[in-house]
Amino acid sequence: MSFLRRRSAATPAGPDFDVLAMDPGDWPGNLGAGLLPAPDGSCQGVFLRYDLYGGRGPAMIIGNLPAGSPARETEESQVPFEVAQLLLALENDEPIEVVSTEDVPVMQGDNLLIVHRVKLSESRIACVQFDRSDGVLVTIASWDRPITDDLYTLLKPLPAELFQQG
Repeated sequence: MSFLRRRSAATPAGPDFDVLAMDPGDWPGNLGAGLLPAPDGSCQGVFLRYDLYGGRGPAMIIGNLPAGSPARETEESQVPFEVAQLLLALENDEPIEVVSTEDVPVMQGDNLLIVHRVKLSESRIACVQFDRSDGVLVTIASWDRPITDDLYTLLKPLPAELFQQG
């Protein structure tokens, strides 16, 4: 898959990996992005908030966390970073935990993608994760909307210019 690669750039101002998400031009709501910086200035992850609710909170968060990112480290029943960010943005402070996970094969053209469906104690949140070939973990957390296989066809790398400083 073309988006499963590391971007080659001398010294990127943003993440040193492609950010896999939906193109902001394809989304009818507002888009916000956040970078997770490390002390050395490197990017430890990117998450994008897609808001369909007119400022009342995001409908979806898509995270891209490279290998070694501290945000990937969670306890057994602890929710993924993106789910915690979604709950924070929605001002939902209910205690939520992971109930179970299930691996599901999804065909993307001629490629097989193994998706980890994460079942949470809050049934209004849908969450899936998959690893890219470059070691980046993609997590999609959605509020009150199921995540269907059709969503994966909408994902593509965003241009690096979107994340450059200055």
